[in-house]
Amino acid sequence: MTETLIKGAAPEGRLTAGQGTALYVGAVLGTGVIALPALAAEVAGPASLLAWIAMVVISAPLAASFAALGARFPDSGGVSTYARLAFGDRTAAVVGWCFYLAVPTGSSAAALFGGAYVSSALGGSTLTTTVTAAGLMVAVTASNAAGVKMAGLFQLALVGLLVVLLLLAVGLSLPHARAANLQPFAPHGWSAIGPAAALLVWSFAGWEAITHLAAEFRRPARTVPLAAGSAVVIVGALYVSVAFAVIAVLGRGAADTEAPLGELMARGMGGHARLLAAGAALLLTLGAMNAYYAGAAKLGAALGRDGALPTWLARGSVVGEVPRRSLGVISVLGFAALLATVLTHTGARPLVLLTTGSFVAVYAIGVAAAIRLLPRRSKGRAASFVALAAVLILLVMSGGYLLWPLAVAGAALLYVGWRRRRALRGTPPAGPPAARLVPPEVVEATEVT
Repeated sequence: MTETLIKGAAPEGRLTAGQGTALYVGAVLGTGVIALPALAAEVAGPASLLAWIAMVVISAPLAASFAALGARFPDSGGVSTYARLAFGDRTAAVVGWCFYLAVPTGSSAAALFGGAYVSSALGGSTLTTTVTAAGLMVAVTASNAAGVKMAGLFQLALVGLLVVLLLLAVGLSLPHARAANLQPFAPHGWSAIGPAAALLVWSFAGWEAITHLAAEFRRPARTVPLAAGSAVVIVGALYVSVAFAVIAVLGRGAADTEAPLGELMARGMGGHARLLAAGAALLLTLGAMNAYYAGAAKLGAALGRDGALPTWLARGSVVGEVPRRSLGVISVLGFAALLATVLTHTGARPLVLLTTGSFVAVYAIGVAAAIRLLPRRSKGRAASFVALAAVLILLVMSGGYLLWPLAVAGAALLYVGWRRRRALRGTPPAGPPAARLVPPEVVEATEVT
């Protein structure tokens, strides 16, 4: 295992492999498990289980690719840094903007999912859902403002609790499973598996999110791949178990509930268990949002450092610093997305599909960068070829929702072009970029074993 030196990056990270695994699990498991088993069942019926299994299989090479990049190039820029090293500053700006602006929309959708469980358990209204969602956004902002070490400890506690609750929900509900609920297996035809898988991209997005925190790990070359590998096993087992239980226990009713996890727990423990399910939903939502806020805040600081966003955001890009300015921008945009959703009564589903369209675009460029940057005959590069084929399929299935990342890409290119024109006129941005990774052509000369 090798590590690539970073100029000026002397401080060592604080995150352990256990905290890193928790961040991965929280980012990937997230709110998908509390909402998408029902949405996928609505699209494809019991055949949606094949979509879940396919996404687990696809996620393994994706996780391996991004973990290999994070271990070799630990930097707060994450996928944006890899894109810059492989393809240049313009591509880095496009990737950075797509990810950075996807987090506010995704977090508002996630918060609404968690709020819906609380509303269902308490018999509340849209106001209950909205207030709960806003409270979740305040909580994760405060957690990350306290620093990455606090965020990592917070995540470790959250993930431990949610794994216990999910196993409890599945274990207690399975005695109520009926084989008849799996028939007909493909009521909407086999072709419905593709759209279900496209919807499930939301459930498996997150492998790229933790790359922005790679430099915060202790010995990234060892701990990042270890954390990612552990998370793949945990997430895959939990997702498939919950999805199977939702369909086998709830049957056709799985497509009609907004709180499938609550229904599972109610079947196993009685109606009062909906309160426990609401607690699990809040833990899942907090875990996902906490991981994404942490990663995106670091990314925003790195983009400010590298000139892809205003330099005012650059504070916090160095290991150990807290990127509070970038975190504040994410928080404000997240509240704006939540407010727009509530005022327009559109619900969370459009936000999910817009967010997944952005993530698929980020995956495509990130995996292509891995193929270019990782050593030949390495396991990470081999996994990247497999991941690229899977991502190309996901791009096709995303359809019209790719228009959003295309629009964001256009805005990023216009901003970078404007910055360059200012520099040519003799008005360069305030302050030079901070420490950068060594370029690819000198990577071999700067490796240490």
